[in-house]
Amino acid sequence: MQVEGSAADDGDIGRSGTGGTDVVAAWVRVKRRLRAELGEDVFASWFARLELDAVTAGTARLTVPTRFLKSWIESHYLDRVLNTFRSEVETVTRIEVGVRGAAAPVRVAAAAQKSITPASPLARLQASPFPHAPSTGETAQAQEAEAAPAARAEPGDLSGAPLDNRLTFASFVVGRSNALAHAAAERVARQDEGPALYNPLYLHAGVGLGKTHLLHAIGHATRESGKRVIYLTADRFMYGFVNALKTQNALAFKERLRAIDLLILDDVQFIQGKSIQAEFGHTINALIDAGRQIVVASDRPPTELEALEERVRSRLGGGLVVEIGNLDETLRTSILSARLAAVRATHPGFEVSPTVAAYVARAITANGRDLEGAVNRLLAHATLTGTAVTMETAETAIRDLVKNREPKRIKIEDIQKLVASRYNVSRSDILSERRTAAVVKPRQIAMYLSKVLTLRSLPEIGRRFGGRDHTTVLHAVRKIDKLIGEDTVLSEEVELLKRMLQD
Repeated sequence: MQVEGSAADDGDIGRSGTGGTDVVAAWVRVKRRLRAELGEDVFASWFARLELDAVTAGTARLTVPTRFLKSWIESHYLDRVLNTFRSEVETVTRIEVGVRGAAAPVRVAAAAQKSITPASPLARLQASPFPHAPSTGETAQAQEAEAAPAARAEPGDLSGAPLDNRLTFASFVVGRSNALAHAAAERVARQDEGPALYNPLYLHAGVGLGKTHLLHAIGHATRESGKRVIYLTADRFMYGFVNALKTQNALAFKERLRAIDLLILDDVQFIQGKSIQAEFGHTINALIDAGRQIVVASDRPPTELEALEERVRSRLGGGLVVEIGNLDETLRTSILSARLAAVRATHPGFEVSPTVAAYVARAITANGRDLEGAVNRLLAHATLTGTAVTMETAETAIRDLVKNREPKRIKIEDIQKLVASRYNVSRSDILSERRTAAVVKPRQIAMYLSKVLTLRSLPEIGRRFGGRDHTTVLHAVRKIDKLIGEDTVLSEEVELLKRMLQD
């Protein structure tokens, strides 16, 4: 499917004087603007995996990994993407969205690809840094199931996403921050008889902390006991339901889901659409009422899933909700040690001293994926240069990973409580319809801080402030932003609130 713009030069980008590098830069700006305009949650749901394939003859060809994403973007956002792209590159008059294959290369322009030839050592290393390395706990914890090359579908998978054979309980590295989640997951997976335990089991954590690993481990252990298991990511669930409606097989879709012993659903925060949410809620109720087990994962607790209906959030929170915390230094050290040992099995000459390993584990605090990236970089240095990994090498290799530490997660509720306390009003006043000056100012400041300090979109912030429209939030943000530049006292007040929330 494609969308055409109005009058514009239909010539090739390359012939019109814009080289491949300029196109790449323009696409980066397009995605940055989409993120700012739509909010972090919407962008992460629909645009994070949208990539530019090529721009030729006025047509920008974009790709996504699944047919569901293609259909959703074409139905809801194609005009916006086209208009945003045209504001950066005037010669683009059409947008086409395709589904890329697992091994399909991403093309932008010939000028953007000539730095590394396919036969170079660096290209081979980038294509497969550890071509034969066995998986260990931290490797699996740092990977999402979608991209796992070792994944395969089982006959009883019921058209769900495949389980990754590497993500098992044996390969999971247990520490203080994930011990409760690991214990609950094992208990659910090993139960042979009786009613389902902790139903549903709800795991939530940030990126790269191991929740997807535990979901796959539960699936493997349950399937080994002969039970019927289906693992679904949110986009696969939505695509399956929409496709069933289109092909008039909705009843068969529902029956197939409800005839299983264990339903595993990952990234539940991405489920959207009234009819899809309703079917999701009905499926949960049917499985729980039948004594079947449900395991769900998300990046936040059920109470913060603003996009889901209240009754669905309540049902999800009615079981056992477990947060997987950040990796402490002891756990990071264990993960890093296991990964280095796995790499040495295939690269005997690769050595990292205990001092360097301790530095890496201490410096990288965000998640397991960054630890994996650090090992990749150290291996690349040792392989390509033939020199030993030193402290100086390590500092240079992981510099950007250290800079990009995950900021403190601030909740809108905390912002509302702090602002209310600071201005001697109640939180209910801020959420109410009152329009007195004593309430309007704190409300607008709280909205401004919610936009600046959280990743929530304007519509989501509006819902958390008494169901207000996103335009009300936008007005508040713009007004406080303007006043901060004019009023020194207000500027200092807002900065103080920021520091108190971030400490």
